[in-house]
Amino acid sequence: MGDSMASLSRKISSAGELQSVVRTMKALAAANISQYEQSVRALADYKQAVALGLSVCLRAIGPPPLPLGKHSARPPVVRAVVFGSDQGLVGQFNESITDFAITRLATLPSNAQLWAVGECAHASLADAGLTLLGLFAVPQSVQAIAPLIGQILLANQTIAEDNNELYLFYNHPTADGLYTPTQQRLLPLDDRWLQQLAAQPWSTRCLPDVLGDSAATLSALTGEYLFVSLFRACAESLASENASRLAAMERADQNIDGLLESLYSSYHQLRQSGIDEELFDVIAGYEALAKEQCKGGRM
Repeated sequence: MGDSMASLSRKISSAGELQSVVRTMKALAAANISQYEQSVRALADYKQAVALGLSVCLRAIGPPPLPLGKHSARPPVVRAVVFGSDQGLVGQFNESITDFAITRLATLPSNAQLWAVGECAHASLADAGLTLLGLFAVPQSVQAIAPLIGQILLANQTIAEDNNELYLFYNHPTADGLYTPTQQRLLPLDDRWLQQLAAQPWSTRCLPDVLGDSAATLSALTGEYLFVSLFRACAESLASENASRLAAMERADQNIDGLLESLYSSYHQLRQSGIDEELFDVIAGYEALAKEQCKGGRM
């Protein structure tokens, strides 16, 4: 009985320690979701400022087609960045985005060259036989996103030439605390969107003007637009990753609660069984002693 109760005690202790770790991970995931969502909201004003700058440049240069890249008769080079994770315990997060990317890339007219953000996504894409250009580490904080975006832009600095294409695949957070796979064509810039910017009326009577070369300013603002778009995609992917981890840890916490309830029930039953056996032994001994005393009295 001692060994069995000791074994149950060890299991209860281990489950309790594991639950403590799970709840710590839940708290960290919730905190991370908050900081990434705040960074996305903070980008909104800057993105609007970049869009206004593009609108001014487009008025100065004229309607599309614009000198954002030379059009070529050659088939475009298609590249894509797939945002995944470096760590596990995120449920179907990586499978969701890689399966989505594989399905969408199969509809493109030419084979895509991929950059993967996160070892888990990289492994899934490699298993699917896709052409991988390299791997980027997943940033572990908001401050680490900007250096990653700089690396991605540097690796794809020639993609804007000859009307080449650049796609982003990432998980987008949803209102119910989960996420949905999302595709965005980053390059070439959408002609309809550019036309809308060029035709967008200015909000005041003081019309802005472009200082210096309009084409150079347009190129700089386009670079800022690419940076903001990549930053937002990465931040939303990280928020989705932590939302998936939070959901996984919540399920694990509930499972551990059920396991502890079962272990405690077994422990108490075993303990009560031991107490009952000891009581039966005492009663049996008392009855045997009473019988001996009765025999001795008759003699």
